[in-house]
Amino acid sequence: MSETLVEASPFAAELDAALARAEPAALTALRAEAAGRFRALGLPSLRDEEWRHTNVAPVAKLRFVAPRPWSGARAAELAEEIARFRLDGTCELVFVDGRFAPELSATLLPEGVAIESLARRLARDAGGLAAVLGRKARFDAHPFLALSTALFEDGAVVEVAPRAVVETALHLIFYSTASPEPQASFPRTLILAGEASQATVVESFAGAPGAIYLTCPVTELVAARAAVVDHYKLQRESRAAFHLSGIAVETARAANVASHSFSLGGAIVRHDIRGALAGEGSEATLNGLYLVEDRQLVDTHMRVDHLAPHCASHELYKGVLDGRARAVFSGRIHVHPGAQKTDAKQTNRNLLLSEEAIAHSQPQLEIYADDVKCTHGSTVGQLDDEAVFYLRSRGIGIEAARSLLTYAFAADLVERVKVPALHRELQEFLFAWVPQGEVVRDAV
Repeated sequence: MSETLVEASPFAAELDAALARAEPAALTALRAEAAGRFRALGLPSLRDEEWRHTNVAPVAKLRFVAPRPWSGARAAELAEEIARFRLDGTCELVFVDGRFAPELSATLLPEGVAIESLARRLARDAGGLAAVLGRKARFDAHPFLALSTALFEDGAVVEVAPRAVVETALHLIFYSTASPEPQASFPRTLILAGEASQATVVESFAGAPGAIYLTCPVTELVAARAAVVDHYKLQRESRAAFHLSGIAVETARAANVASHSFSLGGAIVRHDIRGALAGEGSEATLNGLYLVEDRQLVDTHMRVDHLAPHCASHELYKGVLDGRARAVFSGRIHVHPGAQKTDAKQTNRNLLLSEEAIAHSQPQLEIYADDVKCTHGSTVGQLDDEAVFYLRSRGIGIEAARSLLTYAFAADLVERVKVPALHRELQEFLFAWVPQGEVVRDAV
C-alpha cells in the first residue's frame, strides 16, 4: 500500500494501485473480482436494506492514509502500548496497522501448528491458497468485505496439522497506531484446521486511545473432517475508530466450530458473519456479546446455511446498551433442501439501560426441508423491576442492584470462554463497565 491518500468514496485510487501490483495471477484475479464488486456496490447508504439502521456516512466523509510500512525499529516504541492487550499463557503474534511485526511476536510455536504472515505465504504460494482465500467470506453483496479483499496486504495463515491437538491458545493481536491523519488497514486471517485436529484461536483488535482509523478485517475459518476449533474475536478498538469486518466459517463432516465475538470498542462497528455447515453431522456455535454506551453503534448481520443433513447450529447474541447507543442484529438461518434432521436455534437479547438507547432485532428462518427442529427469538427491554425490588429487599441499594443484574445478564456469555486469560480480561472489563463494579465484584 502506497503512502498516497485513499479516497474515502469509492476508494478508487487505492483500488487502481492494488490492481497494478506485480503479483501472482491467482491473487490479481481475486483482487480484480473484489474491486469490481466494490465498484458496483459502492459505499452503502441508509437506502440499502442491509444497512438501513447503520449510517456509515462518517466513514465516507473521511480521507484515509495508508499506514507506514512496519519497521523493527518501532518495536521498542510500541511494546508498552501493546503489552496491555496481551494474554498470559497464549502464543502471540502481533500485527501493527495490518502488517506482521515479528519483533513483537512469539518465536516458538506449539507443536502441530504453523503460522505464517499472509504476505510471505502469498509471495511463495499464492496458487496454493487460491481455492480458499476470499472464497469462503463471500463478498458479492458485502461492500466492505469486497473492499478488504481487494486491498488487503497482510495478515495470518494458521494451519493446524491433521490429528494435532494444540493445547496452547494462539493469540493474534491486530493493533492500530495513532496518526495525524486517519489510517485504513485491511488485515486478513485464514484458519485451516486439519482433519481431526483441535485448536483455539483468539483474535484481538485494538488501537491507540482516541485514534481515528478504519479497520476492515476478514477471517475465514475452514474446519476439515472431525476438526474442533474454538475461535474468539475480541474487538476493543479506539472509541473513535471504525471496525467493519467479516467472518466466514465452513465445517466439513463431523467438524465442530465455536466462534465467540465480544464487541467492546469502536464508534461504528459492523460484523458480517456467515456459517456454512457443509458436512453431515457438523456443528457450529456462533455467540456474541456487545457492550455499548454514549453514541456507539454495533451492527451484527449473520447468516447460517445448513447445507447437509444432521447438522446443528446455535447462536446466542446479547447486548447491553447505555446512553444513546444503537445496536442492530439481523440473523438468518437458511435450511437448504436435503438438510434433513437440522437442529438450529438463534436468539438475540438486548438490555437497555437508558431511555435513549435503541436496539433493532430481526432473527429469521428460511426452511426448505421438512424434518427439522428450528427456533428463533429476540427480546429488547429494560431490567426487570421485580428482580430489582427483590435485591433491594435484601438490603442492596438500587444502583448496586441494577449493576448486579446487568453483570449477570452479560456474564452468561463471558463464562463460556475457555481461555483463562481471556476470561479474566473480559470479567475485569465488565466489572469496570458496570456502575459500582467493585460492589459487584465483592458480590460474585
